[in-house]
Amino acid sequence: MENNDLITSLLHFSAYFGMSLLFLVIFKFVYKFITPHDEWKLIKEEQNTAAAIGFGGAVLGFAIALSGAVSNSVSMVDFATWGAVALVAQSLAFALVRFGFMPRIIHRIEANEISAGIMLAATSIAVGLLNAACMTY
Repeated sequence: MENNDLITSLLHFSAYFGMSLLFLVIFKFVYKFITPHDEWKLIKEEQNTAAAIGFGGAVLGFAIALSGAVSNSVSMVDFATWGAVALVAQSLAFALVRFGFMPRIIHRIEANEISAGIMLAATSIAVGLLNAACMTY
């Protein structure tokens, strides 16, 4: 590999990695906005394991979907577009659990019910995997 190719590759890596980290930060704020409970407070102040599992699964599911966007994008604009799609899909995963499978999920997470956190995490990760797979074109 020539020096110019290495520098170009490092620049591309830096751009995609930086944008990915920015997307993770944005996801955290969007997720906080769409959930009526405060995950950070539950996790940091109350040591709520269910909230940590649920939120951790949401972040992991989003990162999986984001990795699909990075792997399959042809430009930064393409990546940003699919990253936004991943963000919407992961937000819908929470809505699916909250309004479909487990209407009392908020109360159960706040009550530190581990099973609720696991189901939320599992659904988020499953949606992230499906999302990433669907980004192959």
